[in-house]
Amino acid sequence: MTAQPRLAFEGVRKEFDVRGAGAGQRFVALEDFTLAVAPGELVTVVGPSGCGKSTLLDLVTGLSAPTAGRILLDGRPVTGPGLDRGIVFQQYALLPWRSAQGNVELGLEGRGLRRAERQRIAREHLALVGLEGFEQRYPHELSGGMKQRVAIARSLAFDPEVLLMDEPFAALDAQTREQLQDELLRIWRATGKTILFITHGIEEAVYLGQRIVVLTPRPGRVRDVIDVDLGDRTVGSSTDLRSDPRFVAYRHRVWDALHDRPAATTVSAGEVAAEKEVAHV
Repeated sequence: MTAQPRLAFEGVRKEFDVRGAGAGQRFVALEDFTLAVAPGELVTVVGPSGCGKSTLLDLVTGLSAPTAGRILLDGRPVTGPGLDRGIVFQQYALLPWRSAQGNVELGLEGRGLRRAERQRIAREHLALVGLEGFEQRYPHELSGGMKQRVAIARSLAFDPEVLLMDEPFAALDAQTREQLQDELLRIWRATGKTILFITHGIEEAVYLGQRIVVLTPRPGRVRDVIDVDLGDRTVGSSTDLRSDPRFVAYRHRVWDALHDRPAATTVSAGEVAAEKEVAHV
């Protein structure tokens, strides 16, 4: 018997009115988007700019409703925002007048927890993201990578069923981005959370995802769903996974899907060079 998906999209379509256009003019952002995400799965979604990736997250958070189709969380329709979904944005959205611990506690205050309990949970989650000892630092005292760790801790602290991530590492430098990718994998293993990770980076999609969902240009449809098998991806391994032939093959398959090309069985030197030029579609 197949387990119930943690998150399911069933024929989701999203339209918007076109500003300044005549009556009946509609903009279609997503079309017939169908996907099932299993409990504890980390799924990455990649596609060209304007394909509806961020619209997809707006729908999952309940900030917007589908024009057609439906989204289910543990079998129940998503009808609005809720604490069963946490979200991490590209911008950290931390309150500058609150410490790291105070920012993490923010999401707990609406649950009616006692102050001591909020503090305990906040400290535990800051330790989880590697910020033990930085609880009383303010955002201006933290690096970009540390701020994003605080944002992740804040989203995890109220124990959501699904963690939604909207290009959370895009504004960081390359070295910090790779470090946080490793941290995210460690946190995912430690918590068993279901994660839907939106990205425009092919390498990031391959490095993080158990499955990669490739979207078409607008309107966003599922062009391909790629199962990824790169071993356990243990953080701290001496092997450079990004140079592994399997990693290169997956990266090229995503590149082919983004460019609507049949998946190649071999990769030429010229194709690899072209792929590097568009590694961040």
